[in-house]
Parts: sequence; structure tokens; C-alpha cells
Amino acid sequence: MQIRLAQAMQADSIVDGEGIRTVIWTQGCSHNCLGCHNPETHSFDEGILKDVDELKQELKSFKNQDGITLSGGDPLFQIDACTEIAVFAKSLKLNVWCYTGFTFEKLIQMAEINPKLSLFLKNIDVLVDGPFVQQEKSLNLKFKGSRNQRILNLKQSLKKGKPVVLKKYRDEKKYIVNNGEEKHLYL
Repeated sequence: MQIRLAQAMQADSIVDGEGIRTVIWTQGCSHNCLGCHNPETHSFDEGILKDVDELKQELKSFKNQDGITLSGGDPLFQIDACTEIAVFAKSLKLNVWCYTGFTFEKLIQMAEINPKLSLFLKNIDVLVDGPFVQQEKSLNLKFKGSRNQRILNLKQSLKKGKPVVLKKYRDEKKYIVNNGEEKHLYL
């Protein structure tokens, strides 16, 4: 099986999820979010083809990595290859983060039709979901580009059937109510 990548795997990333990570940049995305920081990954015809078994051996050779991050593009457009990679990463005791322009709610609907998607989701630890929205962009957010995106504990989300945001990555907005009391709103 082959996977279309936007570039070679990148080891030792500290900005694409928690810890020291290897990032797999998939090629192909139809979300075409205005202001996307990876617009060169949108085309489904560009990038490089790589054999998944080769990629797995390369992944196995990297040392001192806490996990992998599937990003791109959108990894969900190459579900078979990305599932195989996620399952392999779990066998190496690596945690798996995935960035997608789809929301958790949409993925649950899609998984009802496509059982391969269910298997993929079961092998993801953290899902950063939702499209990048230019109007919600903030450079103060950790591991995401816009406030509408969520960093989800996917195991808990699947178990509860609703999105469970990792508390340490919730966005906090402070506001004052009529009586002058300070309130906090977590997004």
C-alpha cells in the first residue's frame, strides 16, 4: 500500500502536539480553508508516493519520539494508509495525534457508513478537529490555529459519544457579568 505525502516525515517536532513527535504530512485536502498554513498540501495529485511498509520501517528507526502526528493535508482522505500507520505506531507504544478539518460529530456520522474510519479513530489518542477559520485565528493558541478547533481526548470522546476537550488545552475567555462578578467561559 502507498501513501501520498507532502514531504518526508519530520522527526523531533515540538509544535505539532505534545512531547517530541514525528510528523507525517499527508498530501490532499478538499477543505481548502482560507488562510491555511499548508495550502501546498491541498492538491491530491502532488507530493510524493511512499510505500507504507517503508514509512513504518523509517518510523521504527527514529529514537526518543513520544508519538506521531498525522497532519497535512487531511489524513482522513487516505484512511487505509493512515490507519495502518496509526496501528503500527500504537504497537511501538507511541501516542497518536491527528489533525483534521472534519469535526468529531461529522466523523462519527461518517464512521457509521465507513467501518474503516471507526478503526482509525480507535487508534488515535488526540484529535485536533475542525477547519481553520481565519476570523478565529490566534497566535496564542497551543497546537491549533483557530479558536473553533478543539483538542480532543479521542478515547474519552468515543466512549462518551460526545467531544471531550483536553482540559489543559481549553481556551478560556474571561468576562464580567452584570453584578461585576468575573466569570470564565471555556471553549
